Amino acid sequence: IEALIDGDRIDYVGEITEDEKAEFLGNAAGLLFPIDWPEPFGLVAIEAMACGTPVIAWNNGALPEIVDDGVTGFVVDSVDAAVASIPALLDLDRWRVRAMFEKRFSVARMASDYVAAYMRLSGMPEAKAS
Repeated sequence: IEALIDGDRIDYVGEITEDEKAEFLGNAAGLLFPIDWPEPFGLVAIEAMACGTPVIAWNNGALPEIVDDGVTGFVVDSVDAAVASIPALLDLDRWRVRAMFEKRFSVARMASDYVAAYMRLSGMPEAKAS
């Protein structure tokens, strides 16, 4: 990989801090998530989508459930497929990537689901949104 780091198209930045993460991910054209083991959640992919950044992820673990193929990124089976998906990744609507994050993974959505679950378990009727 070091031979490919040219400072122009590929730049190694090293570790970034938590404070730098949103700006870094938000300015990226995409996130390559080449995890080849069954990742149970994929928080980094979700953090990228929160910034409107599409994701190229391998087809294993939870990633096929997290990445909406062709909407928030691409789910691939090989390095060649990942490379081939880059031009299409650049055409994805970043606002839509962010909107899908809000719909599926935001704190407000999760809190609403928890309240609904507690209401069902308690036997209380669910409150209707006003």
